Amino acid sequence: MSARHDEGRGTGNEALPPGARSGFAAIDWSKPWFAPFAERGQRWQRAALTSYAALLAEMNADASKARQVTGRGQRLAFIAQDELPPGAAYEAHIASTGCVPTRHNLHDFFNASMWFAFPRIKAALNARQSAAIDLLGVGPTRGGVRDALTLFDENALLFACADPRLSAALRQFDWRTLLLQRRDAWGASGASCEVRCFGHALLEKLIAPFKACTGHAWIVDVPPAYFEWDAASRDAWLDEAVSAALLNTEALTSRMFAPLPVLGIPGWWPENETPAFYDDTSVFRAGRRADAKIGASKAGQAVAASAASAKEGEESPDSTGQGDG
Repeated sequence: MSARHDEGRGTGNEALPPGARSGFAAIDWSKPWFAPFAERGQRWQRAALTSYAALLAEMNADASKARQVTGRGQRLAFIAQDELPPGAAYEAHIASTGCVPTRHNLHDFFNASMWFAFPRIKAALNARQSAAIDLLGVGPTRGGVRDALTLFDENALLFACADPRLSAALRQFDWRTLLLQRRDAWGASGASCEVRCFGHALLEKLIAPFKACTGHAWIVDVPPAYFEWDAASRDAWLDEAVSAALLNTEALTSRMFAPLPVLGIPGWWPENETPAFYDDTSVFRAGRRADAKIGASKAGQAVAASAASAKEGEESPDSTGQGDG
């Protein structure tokens, strides 16, 4: 269990804790990182501002309707933090019971949101995490694979891209190509790339965005037709392809991610309309080791292979899951 899940324990019956009201009230659903989740999120937000119990009830009503499951096929449900048995590993408990211990805070609010936005990805994360716990137990360190899974769960961006030159620019820290010279690639018409926020800790940080806020981009090679689909179809495709890659890539590593400063994404922050915004080398840094680029490339290949299998009719697990929370 993550240490963060030892904090803020509650039964679901108490009133809103100090400071939580301002946190939930601060969610601006018009922001591009929150907007894809606004329909459900606004309803949950109203419940969260009422009480802990109201929020859990709203989450469980949605879980019941969706009939989603966790990493080992257990029906998804949300429980108060105090219902997690003493000594139980957080991920293992979710996998074996379907019950997600949830606190009355923004961190767990956004975590729960991802169970509905990308249920298969969450399932894959939970399945891999719980399998690693079964094998190695819960020790002072997670190990490389669990570290990568946790990084994904907490801080990932899904970078969907149909132009290999743009993926290469991201891997190579070529910010001027990716974010300035090819701004047209991010447009509504003729788009070649886009980003979905996934990491719930990243979403929590974006309540009060700052220039250096950086996500870990998981590069997903998508077909050109992807950008002709509606948002729901694109998200379903990403959910299928990325979950398969997470399940089938044995040697997961943090080097498979490429850092991407969130406020640099074209259209996501007014100040980046000025080219000088990208001159800040403390945020838009120069490149890193070649092996990191190789790792990112392997991640993209794994997603592409999984997507191809999905197109040929292979089944993915119809389930949901989460990282260390």
